[in-house]
Amino acid sequence: MKAIAYYRVSTDRQGKSGLGLEAQQEAVRLFADRQGYQVTAHFTEIESGRKNQRPQLLAALAQCKKEKATLIIAKLDRLGRNVAFIANLMESKVQFKAVDNPYADELMIHLLAAFAQHERKQISTRTKDALQAAIRRGVQLGKHGKEVQCHKEREAADEFAEKMRPTVQEIQHQGITTIRAMRDELNRRQVPTYRSTAQGWHIRTVHALLKRIEASHPPLERLPKIELNG
Repeated sequence: MKAIAYYRVSTDRQGKSGLGLEAQQEAVRLFADRQGYQVTAHFTEIESGRKNQRPQLLAALAQCKKEKATLIIAKLDRLGRNVAFIANLMESKVQFKAVDNPYADELMIHLLAAFAQHERKQISTRTKDALQAAIRRGVQLGKHGKEVQCHKEREAADEFAEKMRPTVQEIQHQGITTIRAMRDELNRRQVPTYRSTAQGWHIRTVHALLKRIEASHPPLERLPKIELNG
């Protein structure tokens, strides 16, 4: 009996390292030896299980039809966690065996695919909820997460500086031009700072605010020289 082996890994890193691939190859080899199959070709897909674009799988199915061979996979979820995709595959009339369920009939395969699809949705939902919870706690999530978080922080700081601009201009027009004096006036007025956890204004936070205001608007007054003492 002829058979075609099909393997799938989710990432290019897994494909190059053999992570997950070697286990699938060993499972298929042992199954083929026990059942008396002669594996004539091997196809490896590097693709997410959520996607149905599988050129290597299509090539494997074409080879199966050509040789009247059986498609062998290590696990059912290697084909995909999508009920419609499994159904279309079954309609192709190519016989296939999943090593983890070699005697499963069509009803069992549909049920297993349905459970796999449900599991994928549950994992996706849990992952999204966990990421949102982490973001709310201020956790930076990887390189892209850091870039997104930094961009949001800059936007929020710019919006705060724009809201503070009239107050700063008013204070400057009163003749209060040094950063130390501005700090004292903002604290006297009990003007909230950008971060609610900060206890009042400080020289560095006032200086940062003025720099941000000047970055987006021509200054009405010259930026006070920073004073680090006191």
